[in-house]
Amino acid sequence: MKLFIAPTIISLVALGAVFVWGGWAAFLLAGLLSILEVTLSFDNAVVNAKVLAQMSEKWQRRFLTWGILLAVFGTRLILPALIVSIAAVVSPITAAILAFENPEEYSRLLSEATPLISAFGGAFLLMVSLKYFFDVGKKVHWLSIVETRLARWGRIEAIELALALSTILWLSYVAHAPQGPVLAAGCIGILLFIVIQGIANSLHMEHTAATVTKTGAVLFVYLNILDAAFSLDGVVGAFALTTVIPIIFVGLGIGAFFVRTITVYLVRKKTLETLLYLEHGAHWAIFGLALSMLAGLVIHIPEAVIGLIGLVFVTLAYISSRRALRSSTI
Repeated sequence: MKLFIAPTIISLVALGAVFVWGGWAAFLLAGLLSILEVTLSFDNAVVNAKVLAQMSEKWQRRFLTWGILLAVFGTRLILPALIVSIAAVVSPITAAILAFENPEEYSRLLSEATPLISAFGGAFLLMVSLKYFFDVGKKVHWLSIVETRLARWGRIEAIELALALSTILWLSYVAHAPQGPVLAAGCIGILLFIVIQGIANSLHMEHTAATVTKTGAVLFVYLNILDAAFSLDGVVGAFALTTVIPIIFVGLGIGAFFVRTITVYLVRKKTLETLLYLEHGAHWAIFGLALSMLAGLVIHIPEAVIGLIGLVFVTLAYISSRRALRSSTI
């Protein structure tokens, strides 16, 4: 539990600063955002743990140090500003200034860019989940009736790519947003997954010290893109609660720190090896989140529903894993 000492201390200091700055209202909002971020991102922690287990201890430490800086400043501050700058056709610096000087307008522009965020994040996460379920080498199945069939269909070359592209192409026609930007954002999400997965797979074929370092770097980039795909929707949702940037920054930053700490904890305790179906539940949660983000291009999906999808799948997978563990020890 020593892992959680640093995030706990930093969280208390940050929340204390928010209280001094904005009083009880700001304190409670920041606390609520941090709790929501941890609750809704637990499936992200489980999937990250599987990838992190393939990395050296050095890169695992970097995931908690450099990675947290990228997660807090990059995904939750800089990347939304870049999205707003693209949507509003202004410079990123102008968008950043707008976030602090006119957060209501910044929130409106970010909301208008939601279709692009949903298309990019939904397509990327869809590839993550489909790649897992169409893996012909996967021997352990949780929802056997479905997963065994999906594993057999995985023999079809690039079936996950065909399904993801078909989905994005169809949604670009029916989405309540310009067709071109939606299609482009979705294709970028798919392309990013293919490029990173391809580089990681090619490096895994070699075992020299240089390739181990390169593999760690590639997986590090992959984890941060995965975090971005998970978190961008949450950033937009945070603006529904408040438009005060410091509160959003502290709340989501605390949540991100704890999610990454949980990821490392799962790796060091070898939790995924003990709880067999937790990884399955996390990927079903990712699949549900991807479909929710993509469906949001056509109809409004309440944030509560999106959050519950992941929570339900991970909870059920945990219960199933505990039952399997008890039955194996009897």
